[in-house]
Amino acid sequence: MNNTVTVVGAGLAGSEAAWQLAKRGFNVRLYEMKPACFSPAHTSEGFAELVCSNSLKAEYLSSASGLLKAEMRMLDSLILKAADASRLPAGGALAVDRDLFSGYVTHALSEMPNVEILRQRVDEIPEAPVIIATGPLTDDRLMARIQALDGFSDLHFFDAEAPIVTADSLDMSKVFAASRYGRGEDDYLNCPLTESEYNAFYDALINAETADVHDFDKSMVFEGCIAVEILASRGRQTLAYGPMKPVGLTDPNTGRMPYAVVQLRRDNMAGSLYNLVGFQTRLKFGEQKRVFSMIPGLEHAEFVRYGVMHKNTYLNSPDVLDINYGLKANPLIRFAGQMTGVEGYMESAASGLVAAIGLSKRLTGESEPDLGEMTLLGALSKYVTVKQKDFQPMNANFGLLPPYEKRIRNKKERYEAIAQRSLHALADIINTQRL
Repeated sequence: MNNTVTVVGAGLAGSEAAWQLAKRGFNVRLYEMKPACFSPAHTSEGFAELVCSNSLKAEYLSSASGLLKAEMRMLDSLILKAADASRLPAGGALAVDRDLFSGYVTHALSEMPNVEILRQRVDEIPEAPVIIATGPLTDDRLMARIQALDGFSDLHFFDAEAPIVTADSLDMSKVFAASRYGRGEDDYLNCPLTESEYNAFYDALINAETADVHDFDKSMVFEGCIAVEILASRGRQTLAYGPMKPVGLTDPNTGRMPYAVVQLRRDNMAGSLYNLVGFQTRLKFGEQKRVFSMIPGLEHAEFVRYGVMHKNTYLNSPDVLDINYGLKANPLIRFAGQMTGVEGYMESAASGLVAAIGLSKRLTGESEPDLGEMTLLGALSKYVTVKQKDFQPMNANFGLLPPYEKRIRNKKERYEAIAQRSLHALADIINTQRL
C-alpha cells in the first residue's frame, strides 16, 4: 500500500481531504501556493480562505445545506469543527469569523505529525495517489496539464463577491438589528427603504457603470452568485422579492414592514465588519461607493472591500470522474472542490471529504464506498459525475434526493422527514462500509 498521498490546494476541499486522509493514518503531502502566489480572489495566507461570503448557509434540517452539514458532522468534518469554533450570530444560518475559521483549519493541519505542508505552486500533476483541489481559479500552467488529460475539456462561469463595510461608519439611527421572523437574537443589521428610496436606488443601480471582466458573458453567470445589477435588470421588483425582500421584518422606527431592506451580516467576531447580503457585484469601485451609499444608513459607509467578479473554471466532470471524484482513467488521481462542478463552500468541502474517503479505501484494498442516492453527500456526487445535458455547477438541494415515500403537505415537515431518512441511511452506510 502506498501510504503517502499528495493533496494539491489547501482551500476548503483540499483541507478537508487532507484531514480525512491523515486521520485514517496516511501520510499527506499538502501543497499550498500561498503566500508565494495568490489567485485574483485570495488575499490571506491561511488555509480554507473564505472569499465570497462568511456564511455557510442554513443549519436547520429542513434546509438542504443544514442536512449536508449534519451528514458531514457524522464523518468528522474538519471544516465544520472550524466553523463551530468560529461561529458568529446569524439567525438560522452558520456564519463565521473568516480569520478565526481559516486559522483553526491551518493550525489543525499544521499540528498533525503525518501532514507535510509545502508552500509552493504546483505546475505539473503530481505522481498518484493525488487529490487535486486547486479550485475554480486554478493556475493556468496546472490547468493546461489537466486539460491535456484524455477526455478533459474546460467549462467556466462567472462568480462575484459582495462589498464589506465597517460597523462604526453606519448611521445606526436609520439601521435596526433584527432577524427575519425573530430567528436568532437580532443577528442582522437592516437598512430599510421606502418605495421612493427603493426606486431611486434601483434607477441608479441599473444605470451604473460596470467594470470590464475578460470574457464576461451573462449566460455563464452561476445563478447562486449572480451580480446584483444583473438581477436588477430582470425587472424593477426583482430585488424587492429577492435580496432586498422585507418579509419577516418590522422597522421599529415606523412599526411597519419596510418597502425593501438591505441586510448586513457580521463578517468578523469583533462585529467591526459587515457584508452586504446578496450584493455581489461587478460595478466599478467608484460606482459601488456612489450607488450603495444611497442605501439608508450607508450614506457615509467605509468600504474595506469592494465587490469584484472573476471567471471560475470547472471540469466536465460527468465525462471524466466517478462517483467518488476519481478519474475514470486512473482512480488514484482525484479532483475535489468547485472545479468539479459542486457550488458552495460546504459542497466543496463535502467533495473533498468524499474523494478522500474513497481514495483511502482503494489504497487499503477495500471496496470504495457508495453513499447512495438517499444521502445528500451521495446525491451531490452523483449529480456531478453522471452524464447529463448542459452540465452546470450545482448547490446542495432537496431536488437531488428521491421524493419522500409518504405524502406530506407541509414543506418544512416534508423536508425534515427527508433529512431524517438521509441521516438514517448514512448511519447504515457508515456502519456497514466501515467509514
